[in-house]
Amino acid sequence: MSAKINSIRGAIIFVALALGLAGCTPAGPGTLLKGKKYLDRGDLTDAVAQFKRATTLLPTNAAAWNYYGVALQRAGQPDAAATAYKQALELNRDLVETHFNLGSLWLEQNKPADAKTEFTAYTLHRPNETAGWLKLGFAQLRLGEIVPAERSFSTVLALKPGDVEAYNGIGLAFVQSGKPRDAAQYFAAAVQSRPDFGPALLNLATTTHEYLHDEPAALKNYRAWLALAPRPANWDEVNTLANNLEQSLAATAPAPAAVAKPIPPAPAPEPPKPQPKIVIAAAHPTPKPQPAEALPEPEVKPTAARQSATRVTNLAANSAPAQVTQVPPEPKIVTTPAMAAHAPVAVTPAKPADGDVTPVEELPVPEPEKKPGFWHKLFGSDHSASAPQPQPLEQRPTPLPAADEPQTKPAPKPPEPAPVSFSHYSYLAPGKPAAGNRPAASGAFTKARLAEQDEKWVDALQWYQTAAQLDPAWFEAQYNTGVLAHRLRNYPLALPSYENALAIQPDSADARYNFALALKAAGHVPDAADEFKKILAANPDEVRAHLALANLCAQTLHDSAQARQHYLKVLELEPQNPQASDIRFWLSANSP
Repeated sequence: MSAKINSIRGAIIFVALALGLAGCTPAGPGTLLKGKKYLDRGDLTDAVAQFKRATTLLPTNAAAWNYYGVALQRAGQPDAAATAYKQALELNRDLVETHFNLGSLWLEQNKPADAKTEFTAYTLHRPNETAGWLKLGFAQLRLGEIVPAERSFSTVLALKPGDVEAYNGIGLAFVQSGKPRDAAQYFAAAVQSRPDFGPALLNLATTTHEYLHDEPAALKNYRAWLALAPRPANWDEVNTLANNLEQSLAATAPAPAAVAKPIPPAPAPEPPKPQPKIVIAAAHPTPKPQPAEALPEPEVKPTAARQSATRVTNLAANSAPAQVTQVPPEPKIVTTPAMAAHAPVAVTPAKPADGDVTPVEELPVPEPEKKPGFWHKLFGSDHSASAPQPQPLEQRPTPLPAADEPQTKPAPKPPEPAPVSFSHYSYLAPGKPAAGNRPAASGAFTKARLAEQDEKWVDALQWYQTAAQLDPAWFEAQYNTGVLAHRLRNYPLALPSYENALAIQPDSADARYNFALALKAAGHVPDAADEFKKILAANPDEVRAHLALANLCAQTLHDSAQARQHYLKVLELEPQNPQASDIRFWLSANSP
């Protein structure tokens, strides 16, 4: 019923666009409708002819040129399609669907820089639509812009938790940044969410084979990919690779116990057969231009065959952006290098839980010894004049023994330090604010998002502040103001902004978690501990809060009993936590 209503609405909009053009001949609207009819049923030759005639009759109608470009793109005429799309944008720069269509065409033509420009324009106008962020992320990947691509895919996960395209995209970003194990985590998350999602399945097989050298797991994933129907385009190549891998595993399998007898000389080994190189499949392995749909489609999970779908004009009002930003989560304890904070644990991680606000773990924290990344620019050693240089939010306790120290020697228990006094935060305890001017606030919010994409943190903070002032009851504006101020270590602004966000949504675990981290960083340690306890009172199974509170008790409050209690809870809730071995070491060294 919803799809039918949307179809009626789309037809009305389409006819209105055609009829509303001043001075057009009666044949113009009819020609457009005929062209769309041919396009919908796949008669591309007639569709191209009708839309070409429509652009002659309606030369200033941007929608007609957009449709003409769609038909040409489907008909395999990319140069003519690009010309039609450009003409549509000359007539109406705000025809955002044409930006999407032209960006998709440039991506198919392997022009990622041009595609990035168009998808950036699209996401600025439609910040709550995942398709634009997905396309932008893949364009950024092709340009080698790993961290911006991760942000784009993380935005998709914020808008649509569990999206397999975004999982696959972040996995590809980790492959390019030299983190194959983290990449495998994300490919596995996509496969767990949708076992028949071919790109992630092939990427998982390729990563475990070529990077992690886990041949049995790779063979299992290759076979799962080969069993998909219909057969993918490069099925024969992957099948040959899987067969060679299977023979190799059989040849290296342990032989059964043999009877003692002379062993004849082994024949000379045959030279290894060349194996085809498998290129890691992106979410667009074989892009096929899909023409614009004039009518909104019912929401379905995207597939590789639908990713390049183009779009047409939609005059429906755009909803206010609901995207929020993130701060780095509580770093892990001891000396194990930090994995990406939002990477799923183990090879089959769970999908992120649904919620109104993006979890603070959504954006990755690059490992310090790797190439500097997004968070390193914020919290690293680059002393630029444009941004303050904070220290990491979390100090690491109890380093592991040195490499030359015997591991069997029990670690001496350090003496308890003298008690330390801490300052207390003066809570503002604001009430829920009244709603303000949301349309004006949305404009400022969009400018903040754009500045954030360009890593202009001070500008982004100022625009988020403006959005929060224009509409004090907008949770995302208050929350993001706190996040940006937190990143820049502007605690006098971050703390009240988090309080305002919590006054709007008291049950937001993400806002309270960030509030606790900011309190701790500002030196209000007891208050930070209280906020973590409030999270656990509402959700006793919140692992990150247990871990953060345990770290706080172990490192700063020197309360080993409390730290032990929460570390044990972390192990109980998440036995395969990346810091599990370090937690067990701490528990052993600090036994009661």
